[in-house]
Amino acid sequence: MITRFLKLPFAILGISFLMGGCGATTLVTTPVENIDTVPKKVAELTEAEKRRWGHADLVTDTIPGMSIDRAYTDIIKNKKGQTVIVAVLDSGIDLDHEDLDDVLWVNKDERPGNGKDDDGNGYIDDVHGYNFLGESYHEQLEYARILRLNLGDAALRAKAKAKLDSEYPEALRNKQQYEQILQVVKNADEAVKKELGKDSYAKKDVLAIEPKTDAMQQHVAVLTQMYNYGDTIEEVLEELEKGINYFAERVNYNLNKDFNGRKVVGDNPYDIADTAYGDGNPDNRVKDESHGTHVAGIIAAERNNGKGVDGVANNVKIMAIRAVPNGDEYDKDIALGIRYAVDNGAKIINCSFGKSFSPNPEWVYDAIRYAAQNDVLIVHAAGNDGENLDDPNNPNYPNDHRFSGEEFTDNVLTVGALTSDYGSGMVAVFSNYGKQNVDIFAPGDDIYSTLPNNDYDFQGGTSMAAPAVAGIAALIRSYYPKLTAKQVKEIIMQSGLSSKASVIVSGDPEKATTFDNISKSGKMVNAYNALILAESISKGKKTLDFNAE
Repeated sequence: MITRFLKLPFAILGISFLMGGCGATTLVTTPVENIDTVPKKVAELTEAEKRRWGHADLVTDTIPGMSIDRAYTDIIKNKKGQTVIVAVLDSGIDLDHEDLDDVLWVNKDERPGNGKDDDGNGYIDDVHGYNFLGESYHEQLEYARILRLNLGDAALRAKAKAKLDSEYPEALRNKQQYEQILQVVKNADEAVKKELGKDSYAKKDVLAIEPKTDAMQQHVAVLTQMYNYGDTIEEVLEELEKGINYFAERVNYNLNKDFNGRKVVGDNPYDIADTAYGDGNPDNRVKDESHGTHVAGIIAAERNNGKGVDGVANNVKIMAIRAVPNGDEYDKDIALGIRYAVDNGAKIINCSFGKSFSPNPEWVYDAIRYAAQNDVLIVHAAGNDGENLDDPNNPNYPNDHRFSGEEFTDNVLTVGALTSDYGSGMVAVFSNYGKQNVDIFAPGDDIYSTLPNNDYDFQGGTSMAAPAVAGIAALIRSYYPKLTAKQVKEIIMQSGLSSKASVIVSGDPEKATTFDNISKSGKMVNAYNALILAESISKGKKTLDFNAE
């Protein structure tokens, strides 16, 4: 599932006065021998830095970015690279976006809009990719579907029921609380506007009010508290509306045991042989379907065009594969989506999704193996539950280990998320982690990228960290095309920056551990070092240690 994060902290739900009455060693010569000695950036990031922090360099900027700008300036320069096709297996993508329209993959053997499978690949009108969801958008979470369709054995259904019985009441309660908070803030906003005699005001205006009644005192207290969550009350109100919408969708669709979002597609999603469904239009269906567009921009938004953002990679063509709804993805769609990407030339597949239940995981495992056999790298988001994926009680699908402790393939990179705050808080509070089951960390918190309708904004999640790594993988495969998917994976893991600094995971200080203990590599991805190592490997100057962690 794609998880959307609200800018307004969930801690707001606990505000009492609103709800009641008053009251290491690397294989390359890196410019950082020990990044633990790098001075911590104290000053708040500028607006420009916030929009590009993932491209920053830890040494020169004291921001834990990926050294993208430095890689282009010092290594790539004017080098010519080969074009790399990166499949974005995700929600729909705005194919007309000003920062993406020139980096879209084009199936030159397909004639658009004629309703025919011109190239004989089994998919009609797939000019920029394929849409496995038809016109569907909202979907259940997998455990709700398991109960609706009586899938699996009794043990699986019991686990699904326990999960739903826990999540549904919480979502309903949060929706109701957000609605109550919104009304309180609206009342305070209207009262203060009347008190000040104007339609807009700033924080200083609110603080200057000398309340003459208990009611006005509370209104001032409410708004003063809200300024902790936004620069303006208008912004806070907008975030509250988003919160209500988010929880309403969870209640009405994701966690609604009786909802069936798949019926408009017309296939049997539990029959892997039923492939005659979907269409050739992987565009987003609604404005809120923004995830795939944001991910695509991180990888390959047109560089240096004077618009919006710069993607990590040049020489990339984005293949759009719409397979992830607003809810949990179907195993069949993911398996067929991976195979579609492989068969149509993708060398990297970005998978910014995941779920905790999977009725047909073997379909996806087989597709991952198929990608490995065809030298395709898969980059997967670790997930946003703040959990240790090494714990068997925290299953995450898809994965490359089948919960056996041993990886069954060598072409999957699982990525956790970093914040821009180098130090104890550099691991995003939402990011999953794991010494065995997460491979590396990358920038993923408050990442600025493309949104539908030529828009741009910040989003956060391991969903944003994965495409950052996919972009670096694309750079390596572009400039060093003879390197295999397995080699690219190991280069990225072994060339990252090491740190033994103490970090907080899950946002819980009691879970503090050292950074080198929360992923297999113990590192944060670094494009500059990755290209240096790729150059050495390609020229035979160095060899990779495939057993290194």
